Amino acid sequence: MSKVAEYLAGERLDDVALFLTHEYLDSEGKLPNMGEEVENGYILVVPGDDGRRAFAAGTGMDAMEFAQTAMGNDGDIDHDLSSGTCPDAAPDENHEPKFIFSFAEAQNEEVGGIYEDGDVVHAYAKCTCGATYSDRWVVDDE
Repeated sequence: MSKVAEYLAGERLDDVALFLTHEYLDSEGKLPNMGEEVENGYILVVPGDDGRRAFAAGTGMDAMEFAQTAMGNDGDIDHDLSSGTCPDAAPDENHEPKFIFSFAEAQNEEVGGIYEDGDVVHAYAKCTCGATYSDRWVVDDE
C-alpha cells in the first residue's frame, strides 16, 4: 500500500499530505517531485513537521496560518486530495486547486461531532483564482 493510500485510510495520523499541481511545481520549483503522481500533480505524504516545512518551502506560506485562513470558507475537496471544487466558482467556470494541505486527527469521542465517528481528515486548498477553502470528512465515510 502506498503512503498516500495509507494516509487516506487513516493509518498515518502523524503525517501530513500535500498536493501540488504540475504547473505550480514547474513555476515554483522549490519542492522536488518526490511524491505520488496523480492526474493534475503530485501528492506527498511526509512526517508532520517535515511536511509543514515542505509546504512552506513549496508555497512560501506557513501551513497552519494557511489552514486558518482557508478554514472560514467551506468547499469540497476530493477525498483522494487530488482536486476540489472552489466555492467561488460560478457553475460554468472551471476552478482548480493550485495546492492542498491536509492533516488527520484520530477519533475522539469526547470532542463530539464527526470526531465521534472515526478519524477525521482536514484538507485546505488554494484555488487558481486565489480563493482558499477547506473541507473535512471521516475516514472511509463515503
